[in-house]
Amino acid sequence: MQTISVGHILLPNPVLLAPMSGVTDAPFRRMAASLGAGLVISEMTACAALAEGKRIALRRVEDQRAGLHVVQLAGCETRWMAEGARIAVDAGAAIVDINMGCPAKHVTNGASGSALMRDLDHALTLIEAVVQAVRIPVTLKMRLGWDDFSRNAPELARRAEQAGIKLVTVHGRTRCQFYKGRADWAAVRAVKAAVSIPVVVNGDIGSFDDADAALAASGADAVMIGRGAQGRPWFPGQLARYLATGRREASPRLSEQLALSSALYREILEHYGVAVGLRHARKHLSWALDTAAAIAGAPAHLAKMHRGGVLTATDPPTVLRRLADAFGAFDASATSLAA
Repeated sequence: MQTISVGHILLPNPVLLAPMSGVTDAPFRRMAASLGAGLVISEMTACAALAEGKRIALRRVEDQRAGLHVVQLAGCETRWMAEGARIAVDAGAAIVDINMGCPAKHVTNGASGSALMRDLDHALTLIEAVVQAVRIPVTLKMRLGWDDFSRNAPELARRAEQAGIKLVTVHGRTRCQFYKGRADWAAVRAVKAAVSIPVVVNGDIGSFDDADAALAASGADAVMIGRGAQGRPWFPGQLARYLATGRREASPRLSEQLALSSALYREILEHYGVAVGLRHARKHLSWALDTAAAIAGAPAHLAKMHRGGVLTATDPPTVLRRLADAFGAFDASATSLAA
């Protein structure tokens, strides 16, 4: 499969890590990039908070040495979107992505995210404001539409390209679906037919077969991995190598997964500080344990026992020790099953 370009920027491969609030922070993006993801995108950042200088927003747009620096922005006012884009560029962004796909109520109630698909004229004013504010490529993430009665993604994509957008990503659900049912990859084909810029298909891509099916159904140029990378930061890189060579790599050995999980845990604590980092790390540890237990075929009671022990610990050395014990128990379980 060929690589794609975002404006003048050639990506190393066509597998992107989705922006996920509370998940794709700097430590996770660095790890996914180091393991082969073609592009990693920051957590969604509210432009108004960024323009007001709020610390969390500013931290999200800082260049954290996670490969090509891509900042995703959300908002509903042209002045804040333009200012947010300029701040992102000043922070080292090579690409700015506009969020018109987030379905969360706290975002859509503020007329941002996928709520913008209910008013394409207004959405276009925001796109134009960002494109005109910066000299770097601007991309757009969207859903199929607000609901099944207004699947207007092809129209938004066509108008966005005319306004200067260099790549569009489409999650194969409407906003009103949230994450229910299955992503409709075939519906993305109409977006691909409406534009000449690269199109990325997103939603429910968690395996090599899923990627093959999503690309075949959508005709897209690339795939974006979201929840499929939770607990599996290596998967985007594995998928990129599969698309290039046709070779399906097995999941890393449990010892390698333990090393990755431990390294990510330490980086999260360093990034946020211990008090805040402990809370942020729990979701990653939980996903890592679930992934390891599933791969090892560990009994449910064993997985539950170790999961509780790791996630209730509050002392970092204890967390790391219990994490190692859990992976060791899962490995022993897998060995006994194979015997």
